[in-house]
Amino acid sequence: MVTNSNSKSKIGVLLISHGSRLPYGEHVINELADLYREKTDYNVIVSYMNMSEPSIPVAINQLADEGVEKIIAIPVFLAHGVHTTQDIPKILNINNGLDLEEHSHGSSENGHGHGHSHSHQDEKEVEIKFKGEIIYTEPLGADRRIADIIEDRVNNAL
Repeated sequence: MVTNSNSKSKIGVLLISHGSRLPYGEHVINELADLYREKTDYNVIVSYMNMSEPSIPVAINQLADEGVEKIIAIPVFLAHGVHTTQDIPKILNINNGLDLEEHSHGSSENGHGHGHSHSHQDEKEVEIKFKGEIIYTEPLGADRRIADIIEDRVNNAL
């Protein structure tokens, strides 16, 4: 952990969630953000791909306005999928060595849709003002700590 408090103020953590028409997802991601804030001095902000606010570009601009020079962008998803490998990197305007091939939602003539339909926020509506470095991490993945949560759920259900 970095001990220089000045350097910590230059780093922002962007937690990226999908977004939902229902409030439950927002409650969970905001609780996770609060739990992480208890462990760190970094500036932590939540953002959403669509249907919830703030959008990813708006959240990045908030961090930029607070003087952040480096953003650690974390997709709060369990595994890679179209959103983590294509949609989010496109919004962030980065190519993280991922497959950034264009895709369509829902059914398509070529069969490449991923089977559900919703509209993503148009990332061009809000211009990203941030000129610093964005580091895009892996999703949460298979982690023993998540297995511990599963174990707790099973034990609590018995």
